[in-house]
Amino acid sequence: MILFNFFIFLTFFFALTSPNLILGDNQATGAGTTFFTTFWLLLFGIILVSFKTFRKINLFLRYIFITQRSKTAPILLLIVIFWQIFFVCTVHPAIGFDAGAIHQALTDRTNPEIRAYYSINYNNLPLLLVQHLFAQIFATKTWLFFDLLTLFFVDLSMIFNLLSVALVDRARLAVAMYLHSSWLLLFPMIIVPYTDTWVLPLVSGYLLCYCLAKHKDTSYFVRSIAFILFCLLLIAAYFLKPSAIIGGIAIGLVELLLAAAKIKLKKPYRWCSLGVILFAGIVLWGSHQLIEQRLQEQKYIQIDATRAIPAIHFISMGVSGDGGYNPKDALAMAQLPTKSARIAYSKKKLVERLEKKGFWGYVKFLLKKHQANTSDGSFAWVKEGHFIAENPKPHKRGLAGQLKQFIYLYGTRLGDFRFAAQVWWVIFLVLIALGWRERGSFVQLLRLSLIGSFVYLLLFEGGRSRYLIQFLPYFLILASLVSQSSLITVKNLAAFLWSNGSPESATQKGDIE
Repeated sequence: MILFNFFIFLTFFFALTSPNLILGDNQATGAGTTFFTTFWLLLFGIILVSFKTFRKINLFLRYIFITQRSKTAPILLLIVIFWQIFFVCTVHPAIGFDAGAIHQALTDRTNPEIRAYYSINYNNLPLLLVQHLFAQIFATKTWLFFDLLTLFFVDLSMIFNLLSVALVDRARLAVAMYLHSSWLLLFPMIIVPYTDTWVLPLVSGYLLCYCLAKHKDTSYFVRSIAFILFCLLLIAAYFLKPSAIIGGIAIGLVELLLAAAKIKLKKPYRWCSLGVILFAGIVLWGSHQLIEQRLQEQKYIQIDATRAIPAIHFISMGVSGDGGYNPKDALAMAQLPTKSARIAYSKKKLVERLEKKGFWGYVKFLLKKHQANTSDGSFAWVKEGHFIAENPKPHKRGLAGQLKQFIYLYGTRLGDFRFAAQVWWVIFLVLIALGWRERGSFVQLLRLSLIGSFVYLLLFEGGRSRYLIQFLPYFLILASLVSQSSLITVKNLAAFLWSNGSPESATQKGDIE
């Protein structure tokens, strides 16, 4: 808890001080807010004042969003889903960078540059083969098709998250729907068909399988199926995006500790624990070998797997600059002919960078890197460059043109989107940070997963919050489960301030409310 609170309160501070929250002209980001944001802030202010002032409005809003939350929450979620579909059908541009390289390989797999790309970036081969499979099944390779698939996978992740919340604490389901609705409303990554979004249902899926296997009312047959699916989804997530298995590692650590405790008990429990561990190892190893063999035997695109980038390259790159992508290191990986040469180069650069920084310099660097990794609630939207393969300054004609103003690099309302996304991120982090009273086993497991996620991004390539997307299921489920505890803390703090600093009266008022 000490380590988690250190990370999450630091993340909250960085998010709260983000330049995305600057109103009006924004010299830091170059994209300021417009009257659009001003209008919504005024409207929200009017609603808040009315809620506090007029009893009828107070009772009406409470009735709609609290008393009838079991009806309001799913309706709101359906409205957001329809909005997503409309958004994707209206705005579905071609995407560059890695997502563009994958799409290009669906139509031009013999291009020497494309073959070289997959030889070096061997980790993106699984996504290419999966997208090729869908292209064959549905006989289309358009960007709209893959954007709709991305939308489907993101929303499938949402459904898995809600089922996990329902299994752990059904009373938090409506809150989970509210939180997921706000996330999906401000998540334009659904038009980027890449591993960040495609891995989400796998992460949410293995978390759901774990919840199902641990639920007290689940039959042994269902538990067995859930356990096997957990292993399969975990391995699939590993091949699609290796860091996405951090939650699975946290689950493994917790279950090993529990198994170690049972070994000290009677023999039946001891053998049962050992059997489960052995069975898990067999399923995980078998799944890994099967997928690895399929990748090696694939005939879709000819590549040279010996040119693949070694893992230490991403650690070395994670110590350079702001901890993000380093074009010089990437060029060296493409030029060096052997694996040993690439490893030696990365080790040399890693040692040089660490020695240059020194101990305290490295600590300062890690603090700045954590800020770059976690502070941006828009998940670094268009901060990596204009990855949308269209004119970065969209026209204002029609509804599509107006929507593009919010997400294109030189759109007139990009600052409005970043402000809204940042407000959502700050509120989300407040819920997670103030929920320290909740210590359920699954909640603690999610906290452990987030610790692992933060540490991973500090050690490997990071430097921007886009890498947090793969970990969003941990954030979303955790915020849902601790929401009640967080709101109690907020009420007690508000009561404390209202009572002129009397802790006793503040606690009493908070408890009564």
